[in-house]
Amino acid sequence: MNELLLKGYVKFQALLSDESGQDLIEYALVVALIALAATAGMNSVASGINAAFTNIATKLNTYTS
Repeated sequence: MNELLLKGYVKFQALLSDESGQDLIEYALVVALIALAATAGMNSVASGINAAFTNIATKLNTYTS
């Protein structure tokens, strides 16, 4: 019985000292931060593209009328 408890304790200590999952969490946080920055930046990019297409449409309308 003592041997079984000792093996269980050793496995529990091994799980506590294992840090392999920490890298995955850090990568996930970096990806989330990049996605947030990209989403925030898309608003200004979309406004610029919309303005460019509006300008092109206005000039095409002027030259074809």
